[in-house]
Amino acid sequence: MLPKRGCFLLFLSWLGSLRAQDENSVEFSLGMFQNVSVPTNGTVQAVVSRIPPDVSFITLQFHTQYRNITLSYTLVPVYGQSLTAVDAGLLSTLLPTQAALSWFMHTPDGNSVTGIAVVLPYTSTDPVPGACNQEFPLDIDPNIYLQYNLFETTISFAPANIGYARGETPPACDVDMGSSTRWRLVYEVYQYFLTEGDQSWQSLISGMERVANVKSIRDNSRKVLLLSSHDRTQLSFNTLPGQGVVFSVVVRDPVLNTSASYIPVHTYACSFNSTLDGCNTLGRVSTKLFFNVIGVAGLFVCFLGHRFFKCELFCMGFGFMAFFFFVLITSTTALEYDLRLALTAVMGVVGGVVLVMSWWRSGSVMVCILVVGLILGFLVSSIIFFTPLGDLPIFHNDVVFWVVFTCIMVVVPLFFIRWPREGNIITCGAVGAYTVILAINAYTYTSLSYITLDVLKRFLNHNFSRAFISVPLQDIDFILITVWVVLGVSGIVVQLYRERSRPFFPPSPYVMWKQERERRKTNVLDPSYHKPSLPARMLGHVRQLTRRTEPAGESTPLLF
Repeated sequence: MLPKRGCFLLFLSWLGSLRAQDENSVEFSLGMFQNVSVPTNGTVQAVVSRIPPDVSFITLQFHTQYRNITLSYTLVPVYGQSLTAVDAGLLSTLLPTQAALSWFMHTPDGNSVTGIAVVLPYTSTDPVPGACNQEFPLDIDPNIYLQYNLFETTISFAPANIGYARGETPPACDVDMGSSTRWRLVYEVYQYFLTEGDQSWQSLISGMERVANVKSIRDNSRKVLLLSSHDRTQLSFNTLPGQGVVFSVVVRDPVLNTSASYIPVHTYACSFNSTLDGCNTLGRVSTKLFFNVIGVAGLFVCFLGHRFFKCELFCMGFGFMAFFFFVLITSTTALEYDLRLALTAVMGVVGGVVLVMSWWRSGSVMVCILVVGLILGFLVSSIIFFTPLGDLPIFHNDVVFWVVFTCIMVVVPLFFIRWPREGNIITCGAVGAYTVILAINAYTYTSLSYITLDVLKRFLNHNFSRAFISVPLQDIDFILITVWVVLGVSGIVVQLYRERSRPFFPPSPYVMWKQERERRKTNVLDPSYHKPSLPARMLGHVRQLTRRTEPAGESTPLLF
């Protein structure tokens, strides 16, 4: 009885293991996306069968939102045979009679992982992504490696090789540079932007399905650059915290007119695991407070700036000095962000007071208006380089960029010499309305904030010049552009109408006081002419306080 019972238990254990193996195995169909869940400390086998004979190699790609996944050729991951990443992929070449293939998925961080995966087939004429890899761990590495910081996002990938049939020896990578080698291949780099402000898993799934293969990449993504095999396979882009971006690379064989895609990689340029300034808490309280005040002041300047000239000068001086000081303190110190922002606000107040006092003391309007014109010139120049014009290769040279940027910035104030009041009112409308957009950006993402932020990044990071900075405008951007235009035009029209019958600029209070004082000195009919001066009046009050009081009554005898 015991042997039979032991055999029965062994049989049940074998059935349980088969059931568990079946539960931890996923069957893929070529080209079809599939949801995959990898349990904690578990392993899932990815299996694809019934592979057509004309398929020479296959790629497996797995995408999660922010958790790492390990893909491995072997059951136990080892270096050189596995890869751990958020967007991971493997490429397997096939043997002449091979009709099935399998890989293994693991959870490296001790957490269960849910993602989407797809298996894509390629023929012998298609180029092999990453087959000439000499830098990354895998022998054939079709992955795109991504790194980002506050300023730029960098992607890099391994060169590809020309296609070859099953069982054939791969062509040599660097022996010859003729037209029959991998040097004829070209690389197309693409960007796909997810919906602004949407960091959901569903948005990422939809985006990844739109850039899974060569055809969908070309149909849905924006082509950024075309590289030859002689160019570096490392590119830099502008970092957009909170904005989901998918980078894709397509390698094309111009001789056979065939293509293959690398494994797409995505980033939000922020951390989902951080409790401080993570993707869900990008806006600091200090930043929101700062730009709330700036937005309210900008709205006031937009409609009433020229009427309250001293307030306008204070706001313009604040912005001018705050920008300059923030660049200076950020590039020379390692202070915390909140402290830098506080010091920037203090120095901005100093700058505003200095500009107001310079006008109050000297009465020179043109000097102050030229400063205001430089601010408008800065905004105009930033807008020009925010367009695709800023991505022209010539402007990746810092000298060329800053010379052209400065020339545009300086030319704008020249128009203020001929039309100072109109130029001042236009600056109030345009700059004031833009600060409202910046205040809105503290609560919802918009690409318009990068009009000036890209210039700030270029000030602070010398390597930012090589980054591609243009971003597509989405629905929220078009709405905010409309708000910007409506506010700016309304403010300009209102101020031009209100000031049509007033003097061009209010007189300086100090100059008016000096003129009044001179008038009183020369006008003998003015009662104030006979009034003692202020020092004489103060001396008289002091003498009265120190004079001895005479006793009451008569001090001389009466004469009869």
